[in-house]
Amino acid sequence: MTTTAEQTNQQLELGLNAGQRAARIARRENRMARATWWFNKMRSVVNGTMDWPPTDAPLPEQTFLPGAYRQVRI
Repeated sequence: MTTTAEQTNQQLELGLNAGQRAARIARRENRMARATWWFNKMRSVVNGTMDWPPTDAPLPEQTFLPGAYRQVRI
C-alpha cells in the first residue's frame, strides 16, 4: 500500500512533464524576442521622425453652437 506522500509525488511527476516545461520556456523566450524586436522597431521609428517648426498661437475664436441655449421643458 502506498502512502499519501508517494501518491502525491507520482501525481506531480505525471503532471510536470519535462517536454511541456521546455516548450513553455521556449514559447516565453519567443514572445520576449518578438516584443524586443517590436520595441526596437518603434524606437527607431520615433528616433527617425523629423522636427516640425513650431506654429504660431491660434487666434482666439468664439463659436456659437446652435441649440446650446435652448430650454428643455419636461
